[in-house]
Parts: sequence; C-alpha cells; structure tokens
Amino acid sequence: MKKITRSTVWKSCCLMILISSTGFTVPDKPEDICPVLIGTKLPEIALKTADGSAFNLNAAIAKQPTVLIFFRGGWCPYCNMHLGQLKTIEGALVNLGFQLIAVSPDRPEILNKPAKEEGLKYRLLSDNDMTASRALGIAFTLDDKTVSMYKSKYDIDIEADSGRSHHQLPVPSAFIVDRDGVVQFSFVNPNYKARISPTVLLSAAKAVAEQSTAATP
Repeated sequence: MKKITRSTVWKSCCLMILISSTGFTVPDKPEDICPVLIGTKLPEIALKTADGSAFNLNAAIAKQPTVLIFFRGGWCPYCNMHLGQLKTIEGALVNLGFQLIAVSPDRPEILNKPAKEEGLKYRLLSDNDMTASRALGIAFTLDDKTVSMYKSKYDIDIEADSGRSHHQLPVPSAFIVDRDGVVQFSFVNPNYKARISPTVLLSAAKAVAEQSTAATP
C-alpha cells in the first residue's frame, strides 16, 4: 500500500487548485477548499475596478508588496466590520511599503458600497467572475437552499450583487504577497465569523518586511 505523505497531500491540493482555477470544479463547502500554500507564486489574475476597467493584479504587486484581502461582499456585516478594522493599520502598512487591496465577488457597480459606509481609502476590486478566488483555491459554491434563504430571510441577493449565477463566494482570506508575486503569509478560515485581527496582520507584515530587507544584498 502506498504511503500517504504530507507531500502527497500538498500535491493533491495543487491538483485541486489547478482544476478549480480552470473552472471544472469548485467545492460545495468552505471546509473543503484548498488554498494556495505559502511559497506559491500567484497565477495571472485579472480583476475589475469600480468603473469596470480591467485591473492587472500581478502588475500592481510587482510594483509594491501587497496585503490582499478577500471578503464575501458588501452585504456581509462581518466583512464590513473587518474592512473597517483594517483602516486602523493601513497607515502602518503603507509606512512598511505595502499596499492594501480588498477583493470581493461584488459587481463593479456596487463595489464601493463598503468604502462609502466604512470610510475606506484603500482599493476595492471586483472578482465577480470568481476567477481569482478559484485560482487561489478559496472559492466554494453555495447550495441552492442557502441562496434562497439568504434572499428570502435576509434580503441578500447573491446573483444580483455579483451579476452572475455561479453562486460562488470566497472563504474570507488574507494574503501577504511580495513583489515577486510569492505568497509569504496567509490566513484562511472556513468560519466566516473568524477574521484575522489587524494587530496580527500588521505583525505578519512587519515580519515579511524584515525578512525582505535582510535578504537584500
């Protein structure tokens, strides 16, 4: 019988991510996602700005190391609370040389709703096709019952907000990516109520910045 090692599991995860990113399959449960590993180089990722223009995330990261946040959408109170909390460390992140970018499945037309409500100054981008979330292995598909319940009970229309019928959401995540596009830190939790604290995220960013400085000849 073939021995199952950690390497085998990681290779399986990589295969799952590859299949997911090409659109063949997306997990039905947030617990079944397989996020990219620390040390992974980001694939090519195209997002959209609030006016619908294409945004090349890789090009932006090549100019400046990035703290990349994925959230479920402007309809999510836990997401909005977290986005507001991140304001408290944005200045410190900028001083460390980072840019802060937040990504959601919201269509471009409603993308800036959280920015207005929470007074955010950092960039919000649209991944309403979910190509970025699938490529990073953090996408999952809501079941029809949950989609219907959200709409009838909470007046949350997933299709209207994304402008798509895929019913997919990202598991809320935080990545720190260096200028080479390599993931240096990640926090991904299937429990949508559990978010990384701004203090912990800032500490991680400081550690990444220090490591980068030490590696510079």
